[in-house]
Amino acid sequence: MSTQIQQTDPITARRGSYALKKYSPGLLLCAVAVAIAMTVNVFLPGVSPLIVAIVLGIALTNVVRLPESTAPGLTLASKKLLRLGIVFLGLQLVLSDIVSLGAPMLVVIVCIVAGGIFGTILIGRLMKMRSAQVLLIACGFSICGAAAVAGVEGVTDSDEEDVVTAVALVVIFGTLMIPAIPLLGQLLGMEPELNGMWAGGSIHEIAQVVAAGGIIGGGALAVAVIVKLARVLLLAPIVAILSIRQRRSGNVKPDEKRPAIVPLFIIGFLVMIVLRSTLDLPEGLIHAGSLAQTALLSAAMFGLGCGVKIRNLIRVGARPFILAAASTILVTGIALAGIELVHL
Repeated sequence: MSTQIQQTDPITARRGSYALKKYSPGLLLCAVAVAIAMTVNVFLPGVSPLIVAIVLGIALTNVVRLPESTAPGLTLASKKLLRLGIVFLGLQLVLSDIVSLGAPMLVVIVCIVAGGIFGTILIGRLMKMRSAQVLLIACGFSICGAAAVAGVEGVTDSDEEDVVTAVALVVIFGTLMIPAIPLLGQLLGMEPELNGMWAGGSIHEIAQVVAAGGIIGGGALAVAVIVKLARVLLLAPIVAILSIRQRRSGNVKPDEKRPAIVPLFIIGFLVMIVLRSTLDLPEGLIHAGSLAQTALLSAAMFGLGCGVKIRNLIRVGARPFILAAASTILVTGIALAGIELVHL
């Protein structure tokens, strides 16, 4: 027995050394980017580290040629670390907070997500765009931005260009929404709380919602985040439905595994929600989970940003941008109509 262990250990050590050598250059670059992004956030709390990270990635990859040795680590960050970040995101959701919105508002949130997805898919079909790209944009804009894009990517026939295009569009249009929703809410004479609900119901990324809620002020921030997290909660059933659809479609290559009905990271996401909602977790643990989520998602955003070539965005043409604009208007309109109906 001991002889076998002695024979196996060098092999394990070599594998570990190879993995370290393969992934460390890209992961170290991600770590530097995360440190910069989180430092910027300390001095400028209104600036999301996720946005800083993806902008850093886009700027870096379009200004200098990154060494090939960084590619494996950047890919690992943009896929595996992103999904791990989604798991930790579940630790920020408390079901009682979401239920406190009331049944009518919860119905509105379901309508925002379902209407946004189906409406965007319909517009995409009318524009004769590829279904995989349309689906990524639809889910990213209707649920929770880049995290939703990453969540559904594994259960669609999308390629790397589809993913980075969808994420770039989330960043562009979500950032434009940060000042737009507070301004429009003010022009419409909305109370801060209702304006916060509108921000949470229509803006793509959680970080962007936080920024908009801070601009609105009053009690807007708390309610904006709760509404947004209710949308995030719908990521799990949407991914499960798309996974079942993918399995039944038979569009899986012979050398590929069929997607799980419920991907492992979605199970982890749900477990974290249950833990946060049922246990009295220490505040320090929740804060640590929030930091881990931010760091992991920032690393993932940097990795995705490094895959965004400006020339490629220009090459994809105007249709994805038009669809993204239409999806933003659609989701924003459904959210506004629903909130106004509930609070007549």
